[in-house]
Order: sequence, then structure tokens, then C-alpha cells
Amino acid sequence: MKQNLLEICYIIGSVTFIVGLKMMGNAKTARKGNLIGAVGMTIAILGTIFLHNGAVNPIIYGCIFGAIAIGTVGGWLSAKKVQMTKMPELVSMFNGMGGLCAALISLIELNHLYHQHVEMAQPVSAPIGTMIAIVLGLIIGSVSFSGSIIAYLKLNGTMGKPVRLPSYNIINTIVMVGVLAFGGYIAFTGGSMMLAYLLFACALVYGILFTLPIGGADMPVVISLLNSFTGLAAAFGGFLYDNKVMLTGGILVGSAGTLLTLVMCKAMNRPLGSVIFGAFGGGAAAAGGPDMAGKTIKDVQVSDLAVMMNYSKKVVIVPGYGLAVAQAQHIIHELELLLEERGVEVKYAIHPVAGRMPGHMNVLLAESNVDYGKMVEMEEINSEFEQTDVVLIVGANDVVNPAAKTDPSSPIYGMPILEVDKAKNIIVNKRSMNAGYAGIDNLLFYDPKCSMFFGDAKKALTELVAELKTM
Repeated sequence: MKQNLLEICYIIGSVTFIVGLKMMGNAKTARKGNLIGAVGMTIAILGTIFLHNGAVNPIIYGCIFGAIAIGTVGGWLSAKKVQMTKMPELVSMFNGMGGLCAALISLIELNHLYHQHVEMAQPVSAPIGTMIAIVLGLIIGSVSFSGSIIAYLKLNGTMGKPVRLPSYNIINTIVMVGVLAFGGYIAFTGGSMMLAYLLFACALVYGILFTLPIGGADMPVVISLLNSFTGLAAAFGGFLYDNKVMLTGGILVGSAGTLLTLVMCKAMNRPLGSVIFGAFGGGAAAAGGPDMAGKTIKDVQVSDLAVMMNYSKKVVIVPGYGLAVAQAQHIIHELELLLEERGVEVKYAIHPVAGRMPGHMNVLLAESNVDYGKMVEMEEINSEFEQTDVVLIVGANDVVNPAAKTDPSSPIYGMPILEVDKAKNIIVNKRSMNAGYAGIDNLLFYDPKCSMFFGDAKKALTELVAELKTM
């Protein structure tokens, strides 16, 4: 009876995962989809605890619910307090914790397996399928954990420029093949607990080597890829325990993360192998580019910009990470509403890799109640720039850099960009002339149609709104 009820709980959990993921594909239903998935996970967890076959010591129950309480409170508080600028770091950290859990599950199961056979005075003779699932879960989970930690350190600025060792590609490939061969040896021979811990350490090292040299412009892709690794590791755990909901959740996360990674690579016009081994946006590559000596920029005063926008028919706003840093999403929504009151058409141009994680700008704007219909993807908005009177770029850099189309020596050459240079007037709001996350100069700043609107985004836009209200 208990087993049947447990299977029903797992079916409910699996169905809610699928329904929730489907709903998360639409911005209007994403929040509800997330809640549905959370309810399904809660049902699966409670079912596992209370419907498990066999007696459980009350102390064990106390430890389980104590751990759940600590994790729930910690996760709730961190998610509640995190700023939108820190959301990518939080996602990366949570993803790393998922990978670590998968790796620890494999280590625990190997420990059980070895102790069981020692007590029976028999050599380890687990089914090969079980051993492969355990070893792959250990390797992939460990790589996801250490890689996510490095990604976290890169995103929060603790770790600066990408570190690239001499002959990195060769070293990285040798370590990867070595880890897989070592794992295969343990899976087919049984190995020992000491070897399992050594494999764990080697996989952690590979995760560091995997992420360490990757440049800033590729971090959204790397986060997505590491997320798919965690899902895959969880799926191996589900296979190991014959747990349907764990298997379904892992497969969904792994496949969704993989598809998102490929979509983002396509948006950047870069093969996945080039992202992993090319160190896009790294120090050496970023040093290239045209000589800007002798080229000048021009700036615009807030009064002139207010007049320009007030008499425009169409304005397109390009949000970037600088918008998130300044927490200016609410004031930019106020600017949008003010312009629309005066008959100006306003849209937001969203680049697939703007910000520090997939969908970062969409979530940021949704937080300030920007209508989802006004957030237009790159493929659709590019054809509209020629009819746009003013493009206002707030904190974006690499995703609007014309070097991606015109400069073969540029590390971002070939990456599809928002073609803002076709607009009649280009306004760039930045705090300074510092390079973007890819570490290269932006040709757009020297375009005759471009004017710089210097200052912190929130302060500058507040002044712009105030000026518009006086007109």
C-alpha cells in the first residue's frame, strides 16, 4: 500500500515538473509554473520520507526535518534578499550545491556498497549499470560543483581576468580523458573507497580547469551548461535509486539546460566547443581590435536629450547589466510610461546574452511591471531600428558593438548583435568609457550619430524624467 502511494506521489511530482517547465516558457505564466513545480517537489519529498518501506528511527526523522528547515530558511532568505544584480551569482551557487549533492550521493552509495561486501567477505560485484550510474553521477556532479563555484567567483568580481595556462587545451583535454578513464576503471573493476575519493578530487580539479579560462562574455553560456550538468547528475541518481521523480526532474533540467546552451551559442554564432576552449572575451583575445587613437566621442546634456525624446515617434530602449547594477528598472519604466503619454511608441530590445545569465533582462524588467509584449527579441527588433528615432542604451556594451560585424580581429566577431547603429539617433548611458564584459572597446561610441549620456543609470534617468515632466 505504501509503495503504491509513493509511486502516485512520484507521478504527481513528475507531472508537475513537466507542466511547470512548460508554463515557465511563457513570461506571463512563469511564476505560476515555478510554484507548481515547487508543490510537486514538496509532495515527492514528503512521500519519500513518510511512505518509505521499513522503520525509521525518530532521531533520523529529526535530522531530516532539521536539515530541511535549515535549507528552507537559508534558501528563502537568500532568494528574498538577493538583488537583481546578484541573481546570476545566486543561481550559480545554487546550481553548484545541486552538483555537490549528486556527487555526495555517489560517494555515500559507494561507501555502502564497499561496506556491504566487506561484511560479507566478498569482492565488490555490483551490476555494471549501477556502477556506471554511480561513477558518472560522481564525476558530473563534482565538475558542476567546482565549475559553478569558479563561475560564482567570476560573476561577483572576486576572480578577475580569465586565467589561461600555457597549452591549456592540451592540458584540459588530458585531464578530462584521464578523469573519464579513471572513472571507467572504478566502474568496471569495483575500485575502493580511497580511489573513489581520489576520483572526486580529480573531477573537482577538472571542473576548475574547465571554467577558469572562460571569459566574461561567455559566462551566461557556461552557467547554462553547468546547470545541464547538474540535471544530468541528478538523473543518474534517479536511475540509481529507481526514483521516477528524481529521474524525471534530472532529465528535464539536463535537457532544458542543454537546449538553452545550444540556443545561446547560436545567438552568439559560436559553436559550443569554441565557447569551452576558445576563452571568448579573455585577456589575450580581448586585446585585439582597431586603434581608437584620434577618434572622438560627443556627449549630450539632459535637456537636449529630453527634447529629442519628447518629439520622437519611436524610442527603443536597450537594457544591459549596468541597468541592473544601478537598480534603475523602475525609473526606466516610469520613463516609458511618460513617453507613451505623449504618443511615443516605446519598446525594449532584448539580446539573448544581455546581462550575466539567460533571461536576466526579462526578469529585471518584469520586476518593474514592464509589459511582456514590449520586450522584443533581437531577431524581431533588428528590422525596426531603421524606423527608430532614438535608441537609448542603458548599461549594455558588447551586445551593441558593431565590431562584431566589421572587425575580423575582434574576439566577438561573428556574434549577432542588436543593430542599433541603424537608428537615427543613438544615446548611450554609461558611467565611464570602460570596456564591457568582453574587455574590448566599443566602436559604437565613435559613431557620428551616437552621443554619450554619462552617469549612474538611476540618477541620470531620474534627471531625464524630471526634465521631461517640465516640458
